[in-house]
Amino acid sequence: MAAGLRAVRRWGLVAAPPSLAFTRSAFVVKKANNAQPNWLGVGLAFGTSAAVWALLIKQHNEDVMEYERRKARAHKCRQCS
Repeated sequence: MAAGLRAVRRWGLVAAPPSLAFTRSAFVVKKANNAQPNWLGVGLAFGTSAAVWALLIKQHNEDVMEYERRKARAHKCRQCS
């Protein structure tokens, strides 16, 4: 493992930390404007959550129906086995 690290350093594959004078952030930090919320983001978040819950409830109901169907079909008499 140590030999591999030495080879990486020797060949210059490790990125040197950039100097702070020439770095810029890709993001601009702004103060949040609470007077105008991002309604598109809010709608997408709540809509996605509601859709996931609807799918989960639908799948649960289908699973319960399948369980009840299989339970009713099960034949448990002692003469057959």
